Amino acid sequence: MPVAIITGASKGLGRALAVGLAERGWDLVLDARGEDRLAETVVLASAHGTRVTAVPGDVTDAAHRAELVAAAWRLGGVDLLVHNASALGAEPLVRLAELPLEGLRRALEVNLVAALGLVQEALPLLRAAEEGAVLVVSSDAAAEAYPAWGGYGASKAGLDQLAAVLAEEEPGLRVWSVDPGDMATDLYAAAVPDDDGPRPEPEAVVPGFVRLLEERPASGRYGAPALLEGRR
Repeated sequence: MPVAIITGASKGLGRALAVGLAERGWDLVLDARGEDRLAETVVLASAHGTRVTAVPGDVTDAAHRAELVAAAWRLGGVDLLVHNASALGAEPLVRLAELPLEGLRRALEVNLVAALGLVQEALPLLRAAEEGAVLVVSSDAAAEAYPAWGGYGASKAGLDQLAAVLAEEEPGLRVWSVDPGDMATDLYAAAVPDDDGPRPEPEAVVPGFVRLLEERPASGRYGAPALLEGRR
């Protein structure tokens, strides 16, 4: 069975991806800070007969990242690393003039620094996998300038660049940065609590992510909605 590590798997897109991969026979190592909600994801994913290991903790902690990779090694290795864990920097979002620098540091630590730390920890196992892949969850705020999204967007833009350079340095891996598009998630609700417009559930974009894993296109930046429509 292929093995995936998924961060931020207690809810939203992370939970949807965990269940979607479990349905397709993936064994999983799941991370989140919320132990109770992470346990709920384990129940949902393990119902599909795969092995699912929960490792609660904070991805900014190097010891926790090592524990995630060790758990995957016990399942057989790391075929896929999904960095989905995200921090906004401020809840709700604020303009750059009011953005607390500590909040920006937190967004950078979770969204960018922890991603590289986990890649570094998992790289020997990813290289040893028959088809090793890294998938980082980006945002349209990484490529477009939206008021109040500056700190979060900057962290995701950095994540995109990190993924692009990793793809050049590790040609034996697939490295994808994926913008999932707008979704009905707790993260978005915390970011813009006054915006209650209809948005697709995270489960709706999972087939776009699955297409990447099944077709294994070249490393690069992709949009999940475009993947769903058969475009790249």
